Amino acid sequence: MQKRVLAIHDISCVGRCSLTVALPVLSAVGVETSILPTAILSTHTGGFTGYTFRDLTQDMMPIAEHWKSLDLRVDAIYTGYLGSFQQIEIVKKIIDMFRREDTLVLVDPVMGDNGSMYAGFGPEFAKGMVGLCQKADIIIPNLTEAALLLDEEYAGEERSKAEVEDMMGRLSKLCGCSVAVTGVSTSGEDLGAGTFDRETGKVAYSLTGRVHEYYHGTGDVFGSSFLAAVLNGKSLEQSAQIAADFTRQGILNAIEDGQEPRYGADFERSIPWLIKAVKGQL
Repeated sequence: MQKRVLAIHDISCVGRCSLTVALPVLSAVGVETSILPTAILSTHTGGFTGYTFRDLTQDMMPIAEHWKSLDLRVDAIYTGYLGSFQQIEIVKKIIDMFRREDTLVLVDPVMGDNGSMYAGFGPEFAKGMVGLCQKADIIIPNLTEAALLLDEEYAGEERSKAEVEDMMGRLSKLCGCSVAVTGVSTSGEDLGAGTFDRETGKVAYSLTGRVHEYYHGTGDVFGSSFLAAVLNGKSLEQSAQIAADFTRQGILNAIEDGQEPRYGADFERSIPWLIKAVKGQL
């Protein structure tokens, strides 16, 4: 039977991120993707100015309640960018409404990057996000978001494996779930994710060659392809490696075409590779 994901993210109409990434990536691997937009923006907020922003907080529960009246069933719930602090509690309620025993909950605690919080978020947002992460089976913070969840100073990108493993262990204990921390670099020339499987206790690293360019929306490319792999039976480590490789390919595609970094990684051309990877056909 075809699987269905409920993706709770914003719609940034221009710039590859959030739902304009999750929809094509998950659909390409055969997963039906139902969406619950948290906000609509003319562009994403990285690298653009003057963008429009419409908060959809008031629309979210009425949409979810209509779905509940239809007895809508989902195999996974995937949350990303939230448009207001109030949406944290709303999303927690929606998870409770649709979660069954076998429903996977993946939370990307989107709050910041490169050591800083995104515009419009304050310290209370990080505290609230901890509560949402405690609803998850897997969380996928970047290093900045990991520090915010743990209420500690951001210590930069390059970390020893001991530091990464300590961070993942504390996040798993805090949130009661498995963890994939993105943006991990152990040598300066690699980049990817560290994973901690709460069920087995296994720690692993899924790294790929670093590309010395910063492209917006790559966290969503990683998260969507990671979930695509998990739903196709791949392990935490395997899913993170597929996602890291897919994200890198998208960046290289964009560089090859001379695309502006603010428009995001050109993941579309590598979707055929992703399909083969998650289906074990490579």
